[in-house]
Amino acid sequence: MRLSRAFLPTLKETPTEAQIASHRLMLRAGMIRQTAAGIYAWLPLGLRVLQKVSAIVREEQDAAGAQEILMPTIQSAELWRESGRYDDYGKEMLRIRDRHDREMLFGPTNEEMVTDIFKTYARSYRDLPRNIYHIQWKFRDEIRPRFGVMRGREFLMKDAYSFDLDYEGAQKSYRQMFVAYLRTFARMGLKAIPMQADTGPIGGNLSHEFLILAETGESGVFLHKDLLEFDVMAAAPDYNGDLSPTVDFWTSRYAATDEKHDEAAWAQVPADKQVSARGIEIGHIFYFGTKYSAAMGLKVSGPDGTMITPEMGSYGIGVSRLVGAIIEANHDESGIKWPDAVAPFRVAVLNLKQGDAGCDAMCQRLYDAFPDDAVYDDRSERAGVKFNDADLMGYPWQAVVGPRGAAAGKVELKRRATGEKVELSLEDAIARIRG
Repeated sequence: MRLSRAFLPTLKETPTEAQIASHRLMLRAGMIRQTAAGIYAWLPLGLRVLQKVSAIVREEQDAAGAQEILMPTIQSAELWRESGRYDDYGKEMLRIRDRHDREMLFGPTNEEMVTDIFKTYARSYRDLPRNIYHIQWKFRDEIRPRFGVMRGREFLMKDAYSFDLDYEGAQKSYRQMFVAYLRTFARMGLKAIPMQADTGPIGGNLSHEFLILAETGESGVFLHKDLLEFDVMAAAPDYNGDLSPTVDFWTSRYAATDEKHDEAAWAQVPADKQVSARGIEIGHIFYFGTKYSAAMGLKVSGPDGTMITPEMGSYGIGVSRLVGAIIEANHDESGIKWPDAVAPFRVAVLNLKQGDAGCDAMCQRLYDAFPDDAVYDDRSERAGVKFNDADLMGYPWQAVVGPRGAAAGKVELKRRATGEKVELSLEDAIARIRG
C-alpha cells in the first residue's frame, strides 16, 4: 500500500470521547470511525488487522476439528421461546418485527439457532461428536457502550458449539477448545490466562473466561506466576495427543478474577508466586450439558436404540474486541506496537527524500520484496511526520532510506517493539524483516 494513495484518515488530536488507549489509537491511526453509539465502521488499516485476527481464530478452530458454517444475524423469536430465554435475556437483545408482524431479533448469540440446525441432521450416535462454528456479527444493546470496540453494541464474534453423546465426550470437547484458545491467543503474541467464571445467561455449570493482563483491564485478577511462564505451543504442539495434562496444569494453579477471588485459597499460593494485576476478557467457554438440546427436542438414537439427548458446550471469542485488547497490551506513548502475526503490514518503508533517484530505487526494491505486506510512505512529507505516523500505526519493522544511506547502499532498520535500530545492506535488511 502506497500512503500517497491510501484511504487512511488519521487524526492529530485525540477525540474527547476516547477514554482508553486502544480507542484513542484506533481513531488516531485511522482504523475505525464511529457511525452510531457503540457501532463502528472498519477502515482499510483496521480491517486488515481484523482479517488477520479472524484468520488465526479460524485456523485453530479448523485444526481442533471444528467445522465452519455461517448463520444469519436475524433470528426468529420462536426459537428463543423454545429454549425459554426470549423473555429472560433482557433489554440487551434488540427485538424487531418484520412486515408481516412476525417477532424477530438481532442475534446476541446462537445456541438456539445452532441447536435447531443440528437437530435436522443428527439422528444417530454415529452423527456425534460434532463441533461447528461461525464468525459473524452480533448485536447487544449495551446500556452504556464505551471504550471503542472493547464494549461496542455491534461486534464480530466467533461462536463454536459442540455436540457429544455423553458427559465424557463433552469434557473432551471442552478440553480441545480450552487448548485451542490458549494456542489461538499465543499465536497473536498474547499470554491468555483461563479463569473459572460464572456462566451468566448462557447457562450451565462449568465455564472459563480467558483474560490477558493489561493496566486498563476491567477486572482485577489474581494468579499463580507459573501460568505466565508456561509455553503453550511447546506443551500442546497439535491436537492429536492427550490434552488433559495441559488443561490440568492450568486448572491446578490459582487464577481468579476479583469476582471469584478466594482469600483462603490465595493464601496457599507462595508469596513469591503471587501475581495481582488487571485483566481484559478475550474469550469465554461453557459446558452446559443438555440445557438447550433438551429444551429444543434434540435427540439421537444410541447404540442400543434408546433415545439420547446430546451434551453441548459453546465457545466464544470476541474477534473485534481482540483487536482492541491486543493494542491495550502492546502500545506506548507514541502508538501501537503490533505483534508480527496480526500487524496490518509487516514493514513500513520510509522514503526520506521523495524524488531522489537513489532513495526511490532502494525504497521500490524494499517495497517489492514484501508484496501485500509492506506499506510505502511515498508522501511529500517531512521526515518527522513519517516517523511519527509509522510509530502511531505500529508496523513491526520500519525500513528508513535517506540520501546518505542510499548512496552507501544502507537501510536503517528499526524494530518497533524494542526501538532497536541498525544499519544494514538492502539484502540483509530484507532477510532480517523476513526472519
